[in-house]
Amino acid sequence: MAASSYQTYQNQSRGPYRPRRKRRVGRVIGVLFLVLLVALVGGWIYLDTSLQRVSALGDDANRPAAGKGTNWLLVGSDSREGLSAADRAKLATGDAEGRRTDTMMLLHIPSGSGPATLVSLPRDSFVPIPGNDRNKLNASYAFGGPKLLVQTVENVTGLRIDHYAEIGFGGFRDMVDAVGGVEMCPKEAINDPKAGLNLQPGCQKLNGAQALGYVRTRATPRADLDRVERQRELLSALMAKAGSAGTIFNPFRSIPLMASAPDALTVDDGDHLHNLALMGWAMSGDLVTTTVPIGSMGNQGPVGSVVNWDRAKASRLFEALANDQPVPTDLLTK
Repeated sequence: MAASSYQTYQNQSRGPYRPRRKRRVGRVIGVLFLVLLVALVGGWIYLDTSLQRVSALGDDANRPAAGKGTNWLLVGSDSREGLSAADRAKLATGDAEGRRTDTMMLLHIPSGSGPATLVSLPRDSFVPIPGNDRNKLNASYAFGGPKLLVQTVENVTGLRIDHYAEIGFGGFRDMVDAVGGVEMCPKEAINDPKAGLNLQPGCQKLNGAQALGYVRTRATPRADLDRVERQRELLSALMAKAGSAGTIFNPFRSIPLMASAPDALTVDDGDHLHNLALMGWAMSGDLVTTTVPIGSMGNQGPVGSVVNWDRAKASRLFEALANDQPVPTDLLTK
């Protein structure tokens, strides 16, 4: 066999030539991908196990039957936990200890297609509280914590609450700062030293401290009824920005946002991080927002100023949610 023919035979028997360098690069990429995957899974598990939990959903046989879709009770408390004396002074939160509910919203996520619905439940709503006669809705939290609040909301709405999430002053501020602030467009100037807020009219980006003042202030003509609208507005904007590509794919925002969750949020002991992710996703898209229909406002002696629901309209609203139907337009806040 000629030398050239022998060399050709050897080359054919060895197969196509593959540079070792390419193989090494492939191995490195594979190892890096595996390390990243392990880090993501480990981080997810760590954050999930770090969430603060409380037994909020009762096991009473008299609870409303499960309806279509998923219902969340979202609560903003006035807890100062985690705030230093300097923070309390800067945020004008005062020094009150303990927790009281400052915000209560019902979020309904439909089982099929269609937007989620966010309903504000004014804290001064005059409602029956199990074992405590009639009182303001937020008094149920003071009397019996999250479990009595959930029970009260279930009784007056007829809806079964599936998930519970609560956030305090400090946690709210940190989450807004983590996403780089949120844009709000007040139509009139708001100056409220009690809430540490001084805003001019027009669209502007609010940092965490300003956002907290924005959802706390009652220094507008309709007081608490204006405030619940601002709360829905800002929460919707926060969830939309948290779920945006600019936050998710920006480690300087996504990592601080996820890191702030364990200290910021308290959830039911049956809730997990994936539940919060699905809730945030539902709120980051189209969202129907309204306040429970109001019938009148008045004074109830030692209880003080209260808000009375329009029971007929409120029943229609909650019945629509229970059946996964769109809320009639005449029930939506104008």
